[in-house]
Amino acid sequence: MEFRLNDEEAAFQAAVRKFGDRVLRTHERQIDADGRIPDDVLHAMAELGLLAMPVPTEYGGIGASAVLTELAAEEVGRGDFSMATAVFFLLEAGWGYLLSRHGTEAAKREVLPPVCRGEAFLGIATTEPTGGSDLAGLKTTSRRDGAKFVLHGEKAFVSGVEEAKRLGGGHLTLSKSPAGGFNFLYVPTRSSGVTTQRFENMGRMGISTGGLTYADVAVPDRYLVGSEGKGFECAMEGFSVARTFVSAACIGAAERALETGMKYIRERTAFGQPLGKFEAIQFELVDLWAQVEAVKWQCRRAAWLLDTYTMKGDRSHRSEVDLAVASVKLTAPPIAFECVKRVMMWFGAAGYTKDVGLELGLRGIMSYLVGAEGGLNIMRIILGRELLGKEFLPYK
Repeated sequence: MEFRLNDEEAAFQAAVRKFGDRVLRTHERQIDADGRIPDDVLHAMAELGLLAMPVPTEYGGIGASAVLTELAAEEVGRGDFSMATAVFFLLEAGWGYLLSRHGTEAAKREVLPPVCRGEAFLGIATTEPTGGSDLAGLKTTSRRDGAKFVLHGEKAFVSGVEEAKRLGGGHLTLSKSPAGGFNFLYVPTRSSGVTTQRFENMGRMGISTGGLTYADVAVPDRYLVGSEGKGFECAMEGFSVARTFVSAACIGAAERALETGMKYIRERTAFGQPLGKFEAIQFELVDLWAQVEAVKWQCRRAAWLLDTYTMKGDRSHRSEVDLAVASVKLTAPPIAFECVKRVMMWFGAAGYTKDVGLELGLRGIMSYLVGAEGGLNIMRIILGRELLGKEFLPYK
């Protein structure tokens, strides 16, 4: 693995950082207040090639590597501190990749081009009202009926329910098959029999979270992702990709928090000297910076593993990939949250105000601590499984 970015990667990262500073930062308060990402921001992202980056060019993407997408995720997380744009970005990237790899040719040509243009939304729907992390225990069903599947059930805590209604698009939805196994289906949100509900979150206000109800929804079989009855494996592959980009976005937010804090402790004086001269703050900064730097390269390695194995269809190194991805998803969100929290404390009372802006990151990053794209304890279960063996799983 080459630790130095090549010329293409460095140039692209610089371009996305410039975009983040010029566009995302100037819109982040509006995104948080209005509860949506403006269409012109999405179109600007599309023009830069940021939407569904790993999708091949023939379907509207730029065919980006996981490493290049990971770099972009860092910059999007740094640019819109609320994390709303980062959520939109990583959903399109992770699940756009999965559809491009395992979807039917008809579905790829229909669904992916508008997603890459910012004219449609693509998300994931696995969690249900009665359970989130126990995907094997889900209750939503899909049965084949000729050239279609009939979907019935509910999903909850799904990102992008309003965006899929407003822009068009839908979610890759995991369901049980009466014939055994799981089906993974792309379900357009505007389909007859689909109803939505929006939940009120504490953060990430710019992208909706809500529920989906499927009342015997007819889904054409061209929307089947992967093989019939084998959808669980497809979903797990998608989560590996999406979790890597989640972690990268958290790293970008952590770096922005530390940059904000360093500027402040250089300039703010107390007792006749800059705050940065006090060891209690200086040493805390150093410890936080070292942790962020370590998890950043851990995340870069996870993306490299995805490029080297997963995205080439090589499952022989699945354990190594799962270890890397679960490890970075376990560590990046808590470290990012701690960075924001500590920098808020450096600011004192001002850190608690919206004027400083750190609360945006605190609210957004929290979503990745409580469960988005997999809770922290689920990452620990995955790591324990890979380190000790499946016989040590806490469930059968």
